[in-house]
Amino acid sequence: MSNKVIFDKKNILIIGGAGFIGSHLCDELIKDNKVICLDNFSTGAEANIDHLLANPDFVFIKHDVSEQIDLENLKELQRFKIQFQGIQEIYYLACPTSPKKFEENKIANLLANSLGLKNALDIVMRNESKFIYFSSSVVYGGREETGEKKVAEDYIGKTDFLSERSSYDEGKRFGETMVKNYKDVYGLDVKIIRPFRIFGPRMKLNDNQMIPDFIDNALDNKDLAVYGDENFSSSFCYVSDLIDATLKMMETEVSGPINIGSDLLISLKRVAQKIIDIVESNSNIVYKEEKTFMTQLALPDISKASNELGWMPVVTFDKGIERTIDDLRAKKGLKTVI
Repeated sequence: MSNKVIFDKKNILIIGGAGFIGSHLCDELIKDNKVICLDNFSTGAEANIDHLLANPDFVFIKHDVSEQIDLENLKELQRFKIQFQGIQEIYYLACPTSPKKFEENKIANLLANSLGLKNALDIVMRNESKFIYFSSSVVYGGREETGEKKVAEDYIGKTDFLSERSSYDEGKRFGETMVKNYKDVYGLDVKIIRPFRIFGPRMKLNDNQMIPDFIDNALDNKDLAVYGDENFSSSFCYVSDLIDATLKMMETEVSGPINIGSDLLISLKRVAQKIIDIVESNSNIVYKEEKTFMTQLALPDISKASNELGWMPVVTFDKGIERTIDDLRAKKGLKTVI
């Protein structure tokens, strides 16, 4: 642990902080800390952090973490006194995970989970920061391998490292390998968290993601397309539950990897129908051929999170989907006005 003096509040760096999950993390951490949000807007959005820009304890830096950065000497960060206080915590969410733009982001995916991660770990080493790497449930492979059996953290998994989605799937696996080896060699306080399918406000519209697409189409009375058959199912964890788990993990000695998600399977047909009912839409549900980035993922065993973090998901799917609909309805309304 660093012996640098903390003047009043911790300095926290969130890499990928303007994204869907990262911006919710910014919202929570800004309450008691100074937050540096670093993002290049490849898939994040300024709208996600606009409400924080006037806060004197919040600074946004537009930067691609795959290129080195000297935070200590940036003018806009002088009031954070990084050269004296350092950075106490770093959260690494950098990875352009847009299904719609997946093809064009393949190299960016690889760089985010290798060179970008290396640059972040160098900052960890200079500052003796605590660090969490956001991995993914994709490290286990698809559900065709596991069925409905819940996968624990010691399951090795099976992924095709030359598949169409390998830049993301294998990128996350390599990212975990890098974090683990840096921990072993340099004795760093680094942790790995494995989120499963997360949903909530600020998900992007028109990005080929199931829930936002369902909501968008339902509001327009268009067909809701399930990319699979009637048996296609998934688990869904509301974003505030992931944020809660992340903060709990940072405060413990648990280094992970640790699964965070819902262990309840819900059929996509039920999800689509629930959205249709809530928005009182005239939409129909149709089934189409499965897409590369819309596959059935493994189901998490979350007993480790329960035992070691005292964590369980608390927001029900129904409550979470209502909040998500409210947010996306407002976002869609704003776009219509503009």
